[in-house]
Amino acid sequence: MKSLTLDLTRWEAHCILEALTELDAKWANICQTSQDEDEVADYGNDLIELRLTLKSVKEKAIAEFGPGVANFDRTPL
Repeated sequence: MKSLTLDLTRWEAHCILEALTELDAKWANICQTSQDEDEVADYGNDLIELRLTLKSVKEKAIAEFGPGVANFDRTPL
């Protein structure tokens, strides 16, 4: 299996984590609400892979940049 190595800034890692997190929520919602068994199966399988990817990226980003890189709260202080 080939792999891709990326050199990301904190901001780039943050954006990727947020996008993966939002996609996780979207696909999970589809799995919970769809009446189409094929759609649920397709998204469910992809969701498993997405969550493995998210976990790996999140662990590496937090190790490099600290836990704040995974904070997506935009509430004003």
